[in-house]
Amino acid sequence: MEQGRAREEARPRHGAPQPVPLSSARVPEQARGEHTHGEPGEPSPRDRVRRHSVRGQILDALRAALVGGELVPGQVYSAPALGARFGVSATPVREAMQQLAVEGAVEVVPNRGFRVAERGPGELAELAEVRALIEVPVMLRLARTVPPARWCALRPLADATVAAAAVGDRASYAEADRAFHGAVLALAGNQSLVRVADDLHRRSQWPLVDNPVTRRADLLADASEHTALLDALIAQDVTVVQTLVREHFAGADG
Repeated sequence: MEQGRAREEARPRHGAPQPVPLSSARVPEQARGEHTHGEPGEPSPRDRVRRHSVRGQILDALRAALVGGELVPGQVYSAPALGARFGVSATPVREAMQQLAVEGAVEVVPNRGFRVAERGPGELAELAEVRALIEVPVMLRLARTVPPARWCALRPLADATVAAAAVGDRASYAEADRAFHGAVLALAGNQSLVRVADDLHRRSQWPLVDNPVTRRADLLADASEHTALLDALIAQDVTVVQTLVREHFAGADG
């Protein structure tokens, strides 16, 4: 699908920001063992398991690059070129990109590769509204029913968001942010709720076309809200919890 463009990205649009090299993309060393030459037509079960593992690792690395601003909205990236950067074949990269296309993070460009989706503030506001409709009532119910000791167990997750924000690590912050919210919602005992909320949360972390990189100050402010919310939950102060969760999601659309 991308023949003739194995060694280069598509030319950037006029006036668009230049893509940042994926030098910091986190690909585990075991993924780098994937060969970059032709693959057999019918892989063995062992090879299929290995390919699935590599694809998952590449997917994680691409998601980190997306959140970190290394995959620029509007830019087109080819699977062979990304595979060369990661030290793997084009196949797991293409499969990972196709998963991102299903999620809406990228779109397929025939014979060229994958274009990173261009999103505006309106879409972010819509996601924040839907997340609030789902998460706020659940958090308020949990604030009235979950004992302080169980909230205290979430302190390391809140601290992890603060640590990632302090060093401006956007990819790590995105993971820690979702982990904290997921752990809170998991206390409701509804795994379907957790999966739906996590998908919405992940989509809300994708870069905007006019603001591809989240500022460190915004990360710190968001992380501090996690800490304050957890303090209120431990204190069982439902009034403060209500104020904080509504402000948290109201700020998520900015």
